Amino acid sequence: MLRYILRRLCYSVLIMLGVLMLTFLLFRVAAGDPAAAVLGKNPSPEELELMRNKLGTSKPLLFGNCRETLRYAGADFSGKKSFDKSVSAEGTVICSEEGLSLSPNAFLVFHPQFSSSDPDPECLTDSTGPLVCSKDKEDRITVKNESQSTVVLRKIRFTVPTKGFFDTQLFDAFRELISFKSTFPYIRFFQFGETLLTREPINQVLIRGMGASLCLMIPVFLGELIAGIILAMLSAVFRGTWVDRSLMFLSVLGMSFSYLVLIIACQWLFGYWLNWFPVWGWGKVKHLLLPVLIGIISGTGGGVRFYRTVFLNEMNREYLRTAIAKGCTPTAVYFYHLLRNAAIPIMTRASAILPYLFTGSLLLESFFGIPGLGYKGVDALNSSDLQLLKALVILGSFLFVFINLVADILYAWADPRVRPS
Repeated sequence: MLRYILRRLCYSVLIMLGVLMLTFLLFRVAAGDPAAAVLGKNPSPEELELMRNKLGTSKPLLFGNCRETLRYAGADFSGKKSFDKSVSAEGTVICSEEGLSLSPNAFLVFHPQFSSSDPDPECLTDSTGPLVCSKDKEDRITVKNESQSTVVLRKIRFTVPTKGFFDTQLFDAFRELISFKSTFPYIRFFQFGETLLTREPINQVLIRGMGASLCLMIPVFLGELIAGIILAMLSAVFRGTWVDRSLMFLSVLGMSFSYLVLIIACQWLFGYWLNWFPVWGWGKVKHLLLPVLIGIISGTGGGVRFYRTVFLNEMNREYLRTAIAKGCTPTAVYFYHLLRNAAIPIMTRASAILPYLFTGSLLLESFFGIPGLGYKGVDALNSSDLQLLKALVILGSFLFVFINLVADILYAWADPRVRPS
């Protein structure tokens, strides 16, 4: 059993690393520059530099010893007819489709866009010949062609050294999950920093939102699970009768309704017309009654059909006929023997639902004003708060992996046939 648990734990760690890498690539490469999203239109180079340093997005992506700086205006001269105002030229300099042609002894002077305490930047060029970079007392950088022929400069950028080869965005992403410190307890988990807009610690946002999500989703989960099992067992016991047909009709009807349509219909019927429940707000039990009812109604239909199939498969087994022949009561037959042997598929479905207890239901929280993690996710998406969105994605992925690991261990405990030989 211990060997099985260790093997499943190793699989889970590998899956989590893969999820972390995929999330990292999506948010660092595909999502664009978060600093520009935070600062809005037309930020100054100094503001961009400070925000990128704060977010860590100026560091190399995977590995490297230097990061790009905006202190001097690097540029791609290919296809340009002029260059930036922060650059001045001396000598014969011609712009063309290939790049910037510098005749012998011609040079460019790059003026600093802002002052900085960073070390002197290194000049990296893509050119057809050698160029010499130097810095003067006025903090200007001169790029000179000291050769005897014309040199075409295609690209130029300026970099400053980082703290080390592993001081990169990738390792910052790992340090957000787990990091070490010199004082007790010497280890920290899930340090996601601050939100981009309110500058509030993300961990506080997650804890506060998780509490609201649990208050909503635990009653939904328990109600859906208990109602689904009881109704499915009734349908399986009275298979082929009007009870079975009625329950299957109601289950299919419940599954056919769109979740969004069900929410709007229940809000209009029970909230506006009958005025039984409030349709917006948070803080009292009455604010949870209607969304919990909608959640149970929406999930019970699929649960009844699934559990009914499981129970019907088990009811043809010999152990049930033996229990009935020995005179066991219906309660013992169905709620002890049948339910116990159907535990694995029930746990499978429950383990797929459990992560939503923490991350919340996006539609329910959005339509009823419940400040859970689903509601926070919608706000973060609308405001382009990539830090909070990334934390929500990683938290949801971790919960799925962890709960599936627990489910695998419970499988082995409930059914020894699952354990490796």
